Amino acid sequence: MKYIECPEIYEGNKKEKSLFLAGGITGCLDWQSELVKLLEKENIILLNPRRKNFPIDDPNASEAQIKWEYNHLKKATGVSFWFPKETLCPIALYELGRQSVGNKHLFIGVHPEYKRKLDVEIQTGLIKPKIRIVYSLNDLAKQIKDWSR
Repeated sequence: MKYIECPEIYEGNKKEKSLFLAGGITGCLDWQSELVKLLEKENIILLNPRRKNFPIDDPNASEAQIKWEYNHLKKATGVSFWFPKETLCPIALYELGRQSVGNKHLFIGVHPEYKRKLDVEIQTGLIKPKIRIVYSLNDLAKQIKDWSR
């Protein structure tokens, strides 16, 4: 596994499997670290938008963060989503809608107590009925492992 965390730049290579870790960042547990540990033995590049240190009060940092996420979502060959119970994740919902109309590999995990779980299930079922939504990080990691091999 190769790990890239914002603001580090990944140039992109369609011959390599790369996965953007989309989902909650603000106001929720660091689920990304747990997923990274579950995937550490896989031959995959993980693109993590969650920074160890983010200057939240700097508007320039916010713009750079948003641009990094936008560019790396385009470069990734796959996108995983995790919707945690602690927050509604409005940006992740937007990104899910945007990615759902494309042809990248999508992996969707929803905490069983996520308040908009039914919305994610119904919307995904309408546009991508073959995607199997999972309800734990372990099951999400299993789907990603199967794809990466």
